[in-house]
Amino acid sequence: MPRVVSPVAEGSGSILVHRQLENHIPDYRIKSYSPLFEFIPFALPVISSIHSAEIIHTPPDHAVFFFKKAIPLIITFHNYVLDRFMRPYSSRLQRLHYRTDLLFWTRMAVKRAHGLTAVSRFTASLVQREMAVSQPIRVIYNGIDTGNFVPPSQNRRQTSNIRVFFSGNLTRRKGAQWLPAIAERLNKGVEIHYTLGLRKQRPLNPSGKLRSLGCVQYGSMPGLYRSMDMLLMPTVREGFGLSVVEAMSCGLPVVASDCSAIPELVDHGKGGFLCSVGDVDAFADKINQLADSPRLRKEMGAYNRAKAERMFTVERMVREYKELFDEVLG
Repeated sequence: MPRVVSPVAEGSGSILVHRQLENHIPDYRIKSYSPLFEFIPFALPVISSIHSAEIIHTPPDHAVFFFKKAIPLIITFHNYVLDRFMRPYSSRLQRLHYRTDLLFWTRMAVKRAHGLTAVSRFTASLVQREMAVSQPIRVIYNGIDTGNFVPPSQNRRQTSNIRVFFSGNLTRRKGAQWLPAIAERLNKGVEIHYTLGLRKQRPLNPSGKLRSLGCVQYGSMPGLYRSMDMLLMPTVREGFGLSVVEAMSCGLPVVASDCSAIPELVDHGKGGFLCSVGDVDAFADKINQLADSPRLRKEMGAYNRAKAERMFTVERMVREYKELFDEVLG
């Protein structure tokens, strides 16, 4: 197995995927860096110590700064947010960053890459179109430890309240702006429990049906999923949807946006429900429907668990990346 060095910014979901590769591939090493280096990216090669690598594997954002002529560069698109569709869900500073320097760096990196991958068919198609990429983009779905993310050994706890789980950064891209409106429309005894994400953001305004869980360590997430009744994902854009698959593996039904990569994960009517982006009435209606039916929650959760075991295991992901790394050097 070749020596692979993986420079990845901290505070994003993509680093969780690269850590899985590091844990399962002996010669794979992450070189993490603060997202603050986004403002001084020319310093990145100095801190990342990539000169001993046989392959560099990194997300596209700063990949051009790690490029070395003698070392093959593999770029994985975990998401893509540089297109016009994302402008209403980005701040002014983000819009400027996305349409100028980040877009330029990403295009430069794509031209220099020896291989391109994406974590969903949606993301691969979007990158192919927006970047005018002529070379093929290999789709490698993210994988999780389905032996750790497991359903409860017994039936879920019986309480008077139904717990709806939102996991992710509290951003407009994740649909956090719609959580209060969805919560207002939920039946009595149905609550939304949310984390503060990897960026340790401020809680939403207090509400009787919105409950902050604070910052949760990743190692505690499997137990947290098992304490919930369903997952809510009102996202605007997901390159993959790692928390969706983690919830599926823990036997939870999912109520999510019918957009981007989510339909590749959640089968509408079988593993949960897909709603139009921003349709708070539809989200609340489907959550209430699941809240009223323990049987439906159980059936959809079992369907999701089986799909996660079939399609989204870490073993499958590691095998496919190993094959890619060997091909690039071969």
